[in-house]
Amino acid sequence: MSSFDSEISRFIWEAKYRYHKGDQFCEASMEDSWRRVARALAGIEARDRGRWALRFFRNLVDFQFLPGGRILAGAGTDHRVTLFNCFVMGTIDDSMAAIFERLKESALTMQQGGGIGCDFSTLRPAGSQAQHTGTIASGPVSFMRIWDATCATLLSTGSRRGAMMATLRCDHPDIERFVDAKRDPRELRHFNLSVLVSDRFMVAIERDEDWPLVFPERMLDGHGSEQVACIWSGATTPQPCRVLKRIRARDLWRKIMRATYDCAEPGVLFSDRINTHNNLYYREQISATNPCGEIPLPAYGACNLGSVNLMRFVQAPLTERAELDWAGIAACSAVGVRMLDNVIDLSRYPLPAQKKQAQGSRRIGIGITGLADALIALGLHYDSEAARALAARVMQTVRDAACQASIELAAEKGAFAHFSRGAYLQGIDIRALPEALRKGIAEHGIRNSHLTAIAPTGTISLLANGISSGVEPVFDFRHRRRVLTANGNYREFEIVDPVYRVWCTRGGDPQQLPAAFVSAQQLSPLAHLRMQAALQPYVDNAISKTVNIPEHYPFSEFESLYREAFTLGLKGCTTFRPNPVTQAILTSGGPAPASHCCDIEREGE
Repeated sequence: MSSFDSEISRFIWEAKYRYHKGDQFCEASMEDSWRRVARALAGIEARDRGRWALRFFRNLVDFQFLPGGRILAGAGTDHRVTLFNCFVMGTIDDSMAAIFERLKESALTMQQGGGIGCDFSTLRPAGSQAQHTGTIASGPVSFMRIWDATCATLLSTGSRRGAMMATLRCDHPDIERFVDAKRDPRELRHFNLSVLVSDRFMVAIERDEDWPLVFPERMLDGHGSEQVACIWSGATTPQPCRVLKRIRARDLWRKIMRATYDCAEPGVLFSDRINTHNNLYYREQISATNPCGEIPLPAYGACNLGSVNLMRFVQAPLTERAELDWAGIAACSAVGVRMLDNVIDLSRYPLPAQKKQAQGSRRIGIGITGLADALIALGLHYDSEAARALAARVMQTVRDAACQASIELAAEKGAFAHFSRGAYLQGIDIRALPEALRKGIAEHGIRNSHLTAIAPTGTISLLANGISSGVEPVFDFRHRRRVLTANGNYREFEIVDPVYRVWCTRGGDPQQLPAAFVSAQQLSPLAHLRMQAALQPYVDNAISKTVNIPEHYPFSEFESLYREAFTLGLKGCTTFRPNPVTQAILTSGGPAPASHCCDIEREGE
């Protein structure tokens, strides 16, 4: 059953997920929490609710399937909260009324516990004049500060912290201000930042061309002498855009890379690839993601996630007979699809537009966690062809099982509302499916537009006795971690990796670990990218992955990593290199760094 092997796991359950009414606890064990969630999700079923509750419980017990933290904290309670971790907000039209309407919607969403993503590309560049009012714009970064202050005000008490993602196009005239916005460690602390990088920009870098910074002509005063046509954020057709400035593409790229090298932000999202590979390419234009980046979403889109705990499917770990239970992984994924599909109907939504979008596409994200620990238990080094091949086979198994389950759900309950058979079957990722699955979609439709995503699973992985998070390598086999508690103070816990614990319990020498025992700091940055690239073909949403960079890693090699990420077919890239800015934030009592929707300091409130 779901026993706790570590102090921090029990602490997280009690502080974040154990259902209570005031000072009265309603659950005596982790099993009680699983039963509550299983019954709540089964309550959506039209028939056989008892049977589905039992199947859902069996899928959850012993941390086998890990639903998103909002689901575990809220399902089956009387808390008026959303069960979705993260959202992307609506298009921010460039008028004061529209800007503050979107700010209000963002505040309402964060108030219910949702992290948010916002594309600020639709706001006029600083210093430009409005066409009708003659007012001078202060620019996207200035309005981001208002969002940041609102988030801090809403979520400043106790153990709760806000999570936001801000994106800006690489051809926006204020892109340089955006890129350098977080060089001041006091600025935008509740935001993660990502640049929307187009394929054309990557080509311009390669060719060493000039790069135009542009903005829609209709939103600017007067008429410019030079125009180009582009599909701007929030639009679906090309429109005339005025060229306000030209810079060398490589200079802008280096500016982005230098800021990321120095401050760990901004990240990079390859926006054309995201849209080209979007299963709903025929009706959506995506320009933002949730705070961790694993779910690219349209306006008012929401993410609904769950992860298969691979450690629970390793048989005979740390022996020559170690192997994965492939049938078990497939079965867990299939039941997980039904569970997450039911969340869509069970959940409350902060805004009506979010409910309409979620129920129209029925996006879910089945992923994996504990990959690094599973590889060690199987005797595979994280940076090896064998490990990448096995990880790819795991994700393909998850994808195919999820897809088959969603087809069967469509036959039973109907396809998602926005399903268009001919267009959907022409999607790039759908064309890559096995023929049997494509035939199933053609015959029955599919219940969920998107099925797979790999989230960071920060808190949930700690709850599951400290397994490695998502597809990240093991951070360290033994370390200490500070956790913000409900009274605003920090408490420190010792974290012991579960596979390392098994090794030591069986009499293994902790000073003489087998070669497969490799931590994040022992891996090259390229090893991180290669693992992400091995999994990406089987993920129709995206992957949250942070590439750890040594402090003294040469800048020239760092810059090439992002180009390699593009070449490898990734949808985005995020790195973290220890540096004076981030070290000051983490160690000197300065303002906290931006959190994300799966962070221990956000879950369960």
